[in-house]
Amino acid sequence: MASYTVNRKAVTRARKLIDAGQYRVRSRWADVQPRADEQNAFLDAHGWADYGSWHLGLTDGAPDESKARYAFVFGDFRRVHRMGLIACYYRAAEWEHTDVMLAAHKLLLYLDKTRRS
Repeated sequence: MASYTVNRKAVTRARKLIDAGQYRVRSRWADVQPRADEQNAFLDAHGWADYGSWHLGLTDGAPDESKARYAFVFGDFRRVHRMGLIACYYRAAEWEHTDVMLAAHKLLLYLDKTRRS
């Protein structure tokens, strides 16, 4: 089973987007999560560093400039999706990737606190 490190750049990006109000509270994650063609178009336009900053997990041992390196996408390349964070949390919890699970949980709490302020 793959192991993951928390992508601190992604955590920073998510917090900045939340602070700027760039999030969706309600969405159907299955409908809005980036598909392969959307990922490829984003990569072509923005490069690997920007692409990677939308993923909470870095796959240990995977090459830096590969899709295999990045896991646990939390947004649609424009906004954070609350349901994306929940999906990251549950998927990480299911496979016992505790650090990624906790990062997703903290971001979820931050989003919820921000929107209630």
